[in-house]
Amino acid sequence: MGSSGKKKTTMAKLNRERKLRERRIDKQARKDARKEAAALDPLQATGVLTADAPDDGDDQPEPESE
Repeated sequence: MGSSGKKKTTMAKLNRERKLRERRIDKQARKDARKEAAALDPLQATGVLTADAPDDGDDQPEPESE
């Protein structure tokens, strides 16, 4: 039995499958980047401040001098 020589998949289907593969690769890359960023600096990734963090008092507005 030989092949019929006729293409069995349309270009539209091939394009849909290619886009799907690209989206999955992009999603995995973003996921890996988030994991790497969290591993490098866990405090920054979670946004949690500890008591060890220095507080320079910039939260208070400067007094106005006239």
